[in-house]
Amino acid sequence: MTSALILAGLVALAILYYFTFVATKPKLIYQPTEFNKRIVTATRSLNRRYFATPWLFNTHLQLIVLGFIKGFSKPLEYDREDVLTMNDGGHVSVEWLGLDLPGETPTMLVLHTISGNPQSMRGFVRYVREEMGWRVALCVRRGHGALVLKTPSFNTMGNTDDFAEQIQHIQSTVPESDLFATGISAGSGVLAHYLGKVGTDTPLKAAVAYCPAYDMRNAFSRAKPFYSRMMAKKLHRLFIDPNEDTLKHLPSYNALRATEDLHEFHQQLYEVAGNYSTEDYMLNSNPSEVFDDIKIPILILNAKDDPVCHIDNVYEHQHRIEAMDNVILVLTDRGSHCAYLEGMRAKPWANRMISEYFSVLNSLSKNAAH
Repeated sequence: MTSALILAGLVALAILYYFTFVATKPKLIYQPTEFNKRIVTATRSLNRRYFATPWLFNTHLQLIVLGFIKGFSKPLEYDREDVLTMNDGGHVSVEWLGLDLPGETPTMLVLHTISGNPQSMRGFVRYVREEMGWRVALCVRRGHGALVLKTPSFNTMGNTDDFAEQIQHIQSTVPESDLFATGISAGSGVLAHYLGKVGTDTPLKAAVAYCPAYDMRNAFSRAKPFYSRMMAKKLHRLFIDPNEDTLKHLPSYNALRATEDLHEFHQQLYEVAGNYSTEDYMLNSNPSEVFDDIKIPILILNAKDDPVCHIDNVYEHQHRIEAMDNVILVLTDRGSHCAYLEGMRAKPWANRMISEYFSVLNSLSKNAAH
């Protein structure tokens, strides 16, 4: 009897802890304009608790299970790969899914993670195509996936000019389609930098920055050491070591090869990314430099337990977000880094929330056009 009471008490405490500290509503930061209020009201996930998967709401467990989900999910066959040659001879590509859809179907541009490729992004891409019913254009950066690094130019944050060329190609391929964009982790860096540079001069209707790091000058120094070192090793293995013959003539190459964490890596990446100094690299790639000039609607999603893009990055720039009338910042207590698993079946909450947000924006855009 005593054991049963103790067990019942522990279960009750676990349930109380879960509903008090885990299954909480997102915190929303935005200017209460009529437009923003309509978006927030109509995006259901923003008004309800995020029920992180009870058996793995720990930040590290979420990432471990996310890795298993990515590794064992069914490979995705894209409709077509369009390889684009940039002015310097470098190659990027656009991977299409849903080219058979009617011309006016919305198109989601997806910008992948720091080491992403078409298969690593298949979970989100498949969700957009199958659950939202939208066309997908995955914008693959230099050296990623099957793309060979043709020139000594590689940037983990992407190249804004390359992305502008990808957008132009997408727009010419599906001219009747409204374009939206989601940048995931590092992919949000080039997306935000592009949007800050072009202002309203873009065909993109709205965007989502999913777990961004904000300011490259110090964001990577805040990443948990284990993840920082692990990700740096992966970048070396995937992009730096295999391209030694292409990059080794650069004076900073050996210093880059000697780096052991993300912060050091990005301090030495400047020459590989086509810049004269670390300062030039920050000016040309850091989304924080032009963030205030973003003019289209953008939703930013961050988790307070993110071990890679630390929550202090958000707090450091919160005052800038509060001054912008086109930004909705969504902060959750849980979610880890681009995991956001929810429910007993560990489905991605962020995918559902992003889907709802874009569906609302698309509907508002259509109504405004009539």
